[in-house]
Amino acid sequence: MEGDFGTALLLTTGAGLATTIGSVLGLAVRKPGAKFLGFTLGFSAGVMILVSFVELLPGSIEELGKALGAEAAGFAWAHLAFFAGMTVYFLIDVLVPHEYVGQHDHPAGAHTAGLARTGMLVALGIGIHNFPEGMATFVGTLQEVNTGIAIAVAIAIHNIPEGLAVSAPIYAATGSRRKAFFWSFLSGVSEPVGALVAGAVLFPFLTPVVFGCVLAAVAGIMVAISLDELIPAAKSFGSEHMPIVGVIAGMAVMAVSLFLLK
Repeated sequence: MEGDFGTALLLTTGAGLATTIGSVLGLAVRKPGAKFLGFTLGFSAGVMILVSFVELLPGSIEELGKALGAEAAGFAWAHLAFFAGMTVYFLIDVLVPHEYVGQHDHPAGAHTAGLARTGMLVALGIGIHNFPEGMATFVGTLQEVNTGIAIAVAIAIHNIPEGLAVSAPIYAATGSRRKAFFWSFLSGVSEPVGALVAGAVLFPFLTPVVFGCVLAAVAGIMVAISLDELIPAAKSFGSEHMPIVGVIAGMAVMAVSLFLLK
């Protein structure tokens, strides 16, 4: 079943604001266990990779093949859009790098102003990185509500440690729960903003060809996020096997859920 604008925006908002869960964890327990974080990031990557290659990219090939009247043309254009999506995410990553909490330890006695600045820069970087994720959830929901839900859940899961990455250094530096929560919340708001921009830009021009290309580009973005960001971040927590266990579990759960929804 295809989704509508309101459903797409609602799912995107829910996924983006999952950063606040991580913020609460950062304020309450300060640092969840490495195994938990490694598994959840791996799980999220597994879901996003499987959805990209099993749902979005094949859907794009089919959509473009019908629109262009040739299966070969649909295959070619879908893959061009796929790699274009990966390239766009690569450029964002190069221009606005960011770090997950756990990738580097702050030295003991580090200046509190430096920690606060780190937290705010992480919030900015995560906010910009979340922007295409919001577009991914939005477009996936337009294709099919179940696909949008799967993407939103995967993004929500990996947004939890992102919220933690923002809140922990700010709270440690300022002692203010309000400031830590605010910056974490702000980093997640960029996802529904990404959805709104996608809706405003795409809706008036959403022909079958444009929609097919966007599906493939979103798949490319999600694969790039998973390979370049989620899996390395999962490994950075020092848990040797939990990231791959999470990837396998995420793929398995997603495959079963897609089978049951057929």
